[in-house]
Amino acid sequence: MRFLRLLTNSLVAGALGAAYLTILVLQLNPQIPLASASVWRWYLTLGLFYGIHLALLFYVSMLLRDFFSVSILSPGWISVRLLAWLSAIAAAVAATLMWLNLRGFPALFDDAAARRFTFGAAATSASAVVLFGIAVAHYSYGRRGSRVGAALLGIAMVGSLALPLAARGAGGEPPAGLPRLMLPPPAARPGSRITMLLIDGGSLEYIWPRVTSGRLANFGRLLDSGAFMDVATIRPTQPDPVWVAAATGMYPVKNGVRSAATYYARGDDRGVDLLPDHCFSHVLVRLGVVRGEPNTSAEWRARPFWSILNDYGVSTGIVRWPLTYPAQPIDGFLITDRFHQMIGSMFEFGGVGYPPEVIPSAREAFEAGPPARQPDERYEAAMSAAAATRPVRVTAIRYQGVDIAAHHALPDSDASGFGDADREAFAALDRAYAEVDQEIGATLERMSAGDLLLVVSGFGMRPVAPLRRMAARLLRDPEVSATHEDGPDGFLLAYGTPVAAGRKPRGSIVDLAPTLLYFLGLPIGRDMDGYARADLFVPSFTAERPITFIPLHGR
Repeated sequence: MRFLRLLTNSLVAGALGAAYLTILVLQLNPQIPLASASVWRWYLTLGLFYGIHLALLFYVSMLLRDFFSVSILSPGWISVRLLAWLSAIAAAVAATLMWLNLRGFPALFDDAAARRFTFGAAATSASAVVLFGIAVAHYSYGRRGSRVGAALLGIAMVGSLALPLAARGAGGEPPAGLPRLMLPPPAARPGSRITMLLIDGGSLEYIWPRVTSGRLANFGRLLDSGAFMDVATIRPTQPDPVWVAAATGMYPVKNGVRSAATYYARGDDRGVDLLPDHCFSHVLVRLGVVRGEPNTSAEWRARPFWSILNDYGVSTGIVRWPLTYPAQPIDGFLITDRFHQMIGSMFEFGGVGYPPEVIPSAREAFEAGPPARQPDERYEAAMSAAAATRPVRVTAIRYQGVDIAAHHALPDSDASGFGDADREAFAALDRAYAEVDQEIGATLERMSAGDLLLVVSGFGMRPVAPLRRMAARLLRDPEVSATHEDGPDGFLLAYGTPVAAGRKPRGSIVDLAPTLLYFLGLPIGRDMDGYARADLFVPSFTAERPITFIPLHGR
């Protein structure tokens, strides 16, 4: 019977912990109304996973305590003495998670939402202190069954839930992003060509040693004669929100894309777009407890630079940019990041590219070559075929090979001293970088005076924390040694006759779109979060091209 009473107290504490996590989900997703069935569905979903595991953790901890202690716990079915300690621990963990998530996602909330989140985290922290105080007082002076103690504990527990919810408010706010607004198109302007090579997971720390040893010659040419700088990324560091921020010059709170997917609790049709960090919430999706659906181009709430450039008569060719499926009309061509799904399928996919007349030649080029040809090479071939059909002034292509290979090779390290599997991982990473290096060389051969080449890494890589690696092994996920989850810096390399060589101060991924507009002599929207990096260019170029602004470019 004593063990059953320990279990009931553990279950109550687990239910309380699940409630704290539900509040955290609501704080991260203010669009969910507080008075809706979604709240209960998320509580049940989190309770079935975190609540049960927390209860099990508390129960085992108490058994271990009894095993090593001279005094045996013999609590009531609902024990004030035990629940004071357990609820204090749960509140302290919840407060820590709230502060970590608030600090980790600074670009995802506007000022009002961040202020409410801060008040909620502060209220939970204060509640944890009060609960600890009750636990200590009851341990020192109280007696089991004390009505006063029970009343104080009940008030503190209810307050620890009610205060952050009150700070968060009723919710039901519109999804992140600015309302759509269309403006009349301005006059067209002539100008130079721009080529952008985008790399997932690229790191200067990996490139520098290989350049100095005589490899990656074209990267070395850019570093020697061009401009380069570190680029701060955003969190969550996933390709979709990072590259959408780069394309719009706006942080997720304005562009509307805060993650790569929309998540649904069991039985719920109202999705949330952000799960808590630092508590292995991705495991919920991995185990099927929470359903995740990939986002599409319908999530954009701000205009990408290629749409703005089209207004000014600048044609663009965009290849494999995240969240471009289904493809929207464009002056030029657009090959989405789901183009490869059409290959080998018995069905015709709509929306994988635009305009329809470039699809056959792009598909033929994509499928050509030996079976071992890498996806990056196939997308390059598709872009060349589309550009031959529709010549454009600005092109951008994204490479994923470096990111895929880097997950299995430690950055900032060398392959010497590792086993065969490690050496193969480094060899694959070197091949992925060499593929980009080769394309840089081909682009340099095509460039004319006044043209601009940008090589941009949206985020870097760093070693996986031991705890995360252990969790991956328990879930039998593929073994990885590096990750971009903690938001390591990417980089930007610029090359061309207008570029001022040398290292530049650290920038941000949202600087990309304003810098493109500036280079083409176009005004920058004041609603953009990024800055035009005029310091990338020589004084003779910037003297004739002042930075100009307009209120916005429409949405």
